[in-house]
Amino acid sequence: MLNITVEDIVKAVGGTLLCGDGRQIIEHISIDSRSSRGNDIFVPIIGEKVDAHTFMGQALSVGCAATLTSEHKDKNELEETIRGWSEQEKEGAEGKAFISVSDTIEALHEIGRLCRSRVSIPAVGVTGSVGKTTTREMIATALSAEKRVFKTGKNYNSSIGLPITLSEMTNDYDIAVLELGMNVPGELGTIADLADIDVAVLTNIGVAHIEYFGTQEAICREKYTITKGFHGTRTIHGNKGILFLNGDDPYLMAMRDLTGYPYKIYGTKPGCDYRAENIRMEDGHYRFDFVFGNRRIPVALSVLGDHNVVNAAGALAVADYLGVDVEKAAKALTAFTGFQNRLQTFHTGGYTIIDDTYNASPASMKAGLSVLCGYEAPGRKIAVLGDMFELGSRSEEYHYEVGEFAAEMNFDELILVGEHVCQIGKAMEDKNSRIPVRRMETREEAAAYLKGILKEGDVLYLKASNGMKLKEITKALMGEQ
Repeated sequence: MLNITVEDIVKAVGGTLLCGDGRQIIEHISIDSRSSRGNDIFVPIIGEKVDAHTFMGQALSVGCAATLTSEHKDKNELEETIRGWSEQEKEGAEGKAFISVSDTIEALHEIGRLCRSRVSIPAVGVTGSVGKTTTREMIATALSAEKRVFKTGKNYNSSIGLPITLSEMTNDYDIAVLELGMNVPGELGTIADLADIDVAVLTNIGVAHIEYFGTQEAICREKYTITKGFHGTRTIHGNKGILFLNGDDPYLMAMRDLTGYPYKIYGTKPGCDYRAENIRMEDGHYRFDFVFGNRRIPVALSVLGDHNVVNAAGALAVADYLGVDVEKAAKALTAFTGFQNRLQTFHTGGYTIIDDTYNASPASMKAGLSVLCGYEAPGRKIAVLGDMFELGSRSEEYHYEVGEFAAEMNFDELILVGEHVCQIGKAMEDKNSRIPVRRMETREEAAAYLKGILKEGDVLYLKASNGMKLKEITKALMGEQ
C-alpha cells in the first residue's frame, strides 16, 4: 500500500497541484476508472484508441481521491472541463486533488520509482520470450520455503503495470520476485531501472514481438538491458548484480558476456552450473536430479512440459544463490501446480483438457504439442490451435514452421481456428501428414464439434495467442457457458 501524500506525489513527478489537499493520503494506484479501492490516485493513460482523461470524472465519482492530468496546465482549463461533466461526476470531484503533469506514463514511472525507493528488500527480475510467468511463480515458490516472498500480481509486468506492482511492495517481505516484460524497444530497460533488481533471470529468446525488433538477435540484446536494473544499492555474495541464464538457449549463450556482469548458467547441458539430469516421467510426474557442485537432489514436478524442468532448474538455482535450502525449495516446487491457462489440466466427461491458451509463440506451441504427445492416456489426442499474434511480416513463415513440426508428431486430430493457422495446415499437407486437419471458422463452432466427438480417455490440447480467446472452448466444455 502506498501510504504517501499528494504532496509527495507532486514532488516525485515534478507536477503542479491544480486543486485539492496536498496532505491527502494516497494508498493505491488506479488505471481503471470503473473501480477504486479507496484513496486511489487515478492515472489516465493515453492509448492508441482511447484517452482515459475522458474518464477522470468517472474515476473520481467511484472513490478515487486524486488524479493525474496531462491535458490541463492551469485551474481555468480544468474548471472548463469539469463544467461539461455530469452532476454525479462534478459531485465526485469536489475536494479531490488534480495534479498536472507533462506525461502521465512518465509520471506513473516516477511514482513507481518513489515506491521502490521506500522499500529496501532485494529483488529478482524475470524476463524472457516464453515462460516468464511460470518461472516467476516457480522462483517465488522455491524461495517461499524459507522466505517471505512478494511477487508480481496479475499481469502487471509492463511499463504501466510494474509501477502498480511496486506500489504494493513493503518491507514486510524478505524478497521480491518481479516479472519484467517488453513489447517495444527500450521498455525493458526502463522498467528494470524502476525495479532496482539484484538478480536477473533470462528464460529464453523466441520470436514474440519480433515485429518490433526484426531479429531474435535484436530481441536477445534487448533482453540483456535488464541489467539497467542493477543499481548496486545492495550486494549479495559481493555482487552488485548477477544474471541467471538458460544454458539451453543458443542466443543467450552467444551473448552471455555482453553486459560484463557475472552470470550463472542453468539448464540440461553438461556445462551448466546448475543442471537437470536423469529427466523422466514417473507416475504422471516429471522427475529429475538437480545437480550443482557436489550435490545431487531429486526433484518431482506437478506441472507438465519438458520446458518446465528447465524453468524449475532456474528456480532452484536462484534459491541456492539466495541462501535457501535447496532440498526444502525442491519440496516446495512439488506442490506447484501451474498458472491459469498455462498448461492447466481439467478433467470433465471422462476426458482431459490441457488449457494452454494464455498466449502463444512458435516455441511455446511446439512445446505444448510435445506435452500432448507425451501425455499418458488411453484415448485419442486432439489439438486445437489458433493464431499467434505479433509475429510481424514473418507470421506466415512461423505458422508454417509449427505445421512442419506438428506433421512429425504423434497425435490423432488437429483443429485450426483463425486466419494465420491455415499455414499450419498447409505445412502438414505439404509434409503428407497422416494427422486429420479440420478448419473451423469460430471457436464456438470448434466447441460444438468437440462436444460431439470427445470420449472418455481422450486428451484435448488448446493453444493460441490470448486474443483468440480459445479459453472460451474450455469454459464451454466445462459447462461454464
